Amino acid sequence: MSGYRLHDGAALVAALVAPFLVALALVPFRAGLTAANAALVMVVVVVAVAASGTRSAGALAALSAAAWYDFFLIEPYQRFTIADGGDLGTSVLLLAVGLIVSQLAVRARRMRAVAVSGSAHLTTLRAATRFAEDSESPEALVEHVRRELVGLLGLRGCRFEAGPATAHRPRMQHDGGLWLDDGGRLVEYVTWPDGETELPVVGAGRSRGRFLLDAHPDRPLPPEESRLVAVALAALAGTALGSAGLPSRQG
Repeated sequence: MSGYRLHDGAALVAALVAPFLVALALVPFRAGLTAANAALVMVVVVVAVAASGTRSAGALAALSAAAWYDFFLIEPYQRFTIADGGDLGTSVLLLAVGLIVSQLAVRARRMRAVAVSGSAHLTTLRAATRFAEDSESPEALVEHVRRELVGLLGLRGCRFEAGPATAHRPRMQHDGGLWLDDGGRLVEYVTWPDGETELPVVGAGRSRGRFLLDAHPDRPLPPEESRLVAVALAALAGTALGSAGLPSRQG
């Protein structure tokens, strides 16, 4: 099971359990709590779950919070029944606010992740550009890019093969998409295919070779931004090889 699936599973468990535990912990103090204050505490729990989970976890946390708020914190206690119209309105409001706030929390978390990822990608490109400026050997730059691709795309391995393309392999295109020309029929991939994937290296208008990406089959492709950075790194290596006028022979 991948790390992503483990994280998503843990978030769903937290969405079910956390509201229950918090509502249970409030039971000794419910006589002194207003319905609004108790509902506010439950909304905070929903936000906490949503901020570290997914949209589905946030929605599940909102439903769980509304249910346990009804069961433990409003009369009649220990029953999924609401006798007072005001309490019913508070419960409905808790569910609605929980759903809305949880989705906003997930969106904010994703925006932060995109910002961090963008900064890391910019650092990667700057480092490769500086390496290209300081290195006198295009082969050294090819090796630098090869190492960067492994971490950037989450690969098992990567190697460089010089010369024109001869093998029939899936190929990463300029837009970051993965396609295979299967006898004139184009096949698009949304997960890594079995076997190696080509990332073309072109310099001075000629094919200088390709990076052969060895990924874990059937895993989701990395984000589009990561794939576009990989294409840019391959282009940088191609420019260096084209300027030298010779293809690299590294494996």
